[in-house]
Amino acid sequence: MEKKTMHAVTELLDIYFAGGCFWGVEEYFSRIPGVHDVTVGYANGAKENPSYEEVCSGKTGHAETAHVRYAPDAVSLKTLAEQFFKIINPISVNREGTDVGTQPRTGMYYVHDGDKMVLASVMAEAQKKYDKPLVVELLPLKKYYLAETYHQDYLKKNPGGYCHIRFDSLKDLRTEKKGLADRPCVC
Repeated sequence: MEKKTMHAVTELLDIYFAGGCFWGVEEYFSRIPGVHDVTVGYANGAKENPSYEEVCSGKTGHAETAHVRYAPDAVSLKTLAEQFFKIINPISVNREGTDVGTQPRTGMYYVHDGDKMVLASVMAEAQKKYDKPLVVELLPLKKYYLAETYHQDYLKKNPGGYCHIRFDSLKDLRTEKKGLADRPCVC
């Protein structure tokens, strides 16, 4: 009789980060070991299935957002949130890099109530570095609509495309699963 072995399958978890133009946020998180997939879209606005042009008008209330799916045994939510604070200006209202308006605002949107405490803890640590209050939204995800196909993996398809994010903070990244931290980062 053949012996079958069971392989533990890690449940992937979801977190949503808004940090200016979503092209760079998507590319940044896609390079982190333990992140399995990143898509970009529009979060927490009023209009159903908005277009990019509608979101950029500032009339929908949506934020350009990256949906990050990750394996918690490889990279923790805390680590992801700490990395997020390395690529944003958390005291700048409705501005990241050269992007201005309500759609490039900063935010962390969670789907599991237990994530709020972890994210709030990271925010409290980040706050210690600033004299002004942080303006990063910390809210449950209410709505998320996938952005148009041409926005998905934009910087992979257009390596010289616009990006306000610096990727050098990835060089010091340490993940939770032994061995993954040694995996070279594609920075």
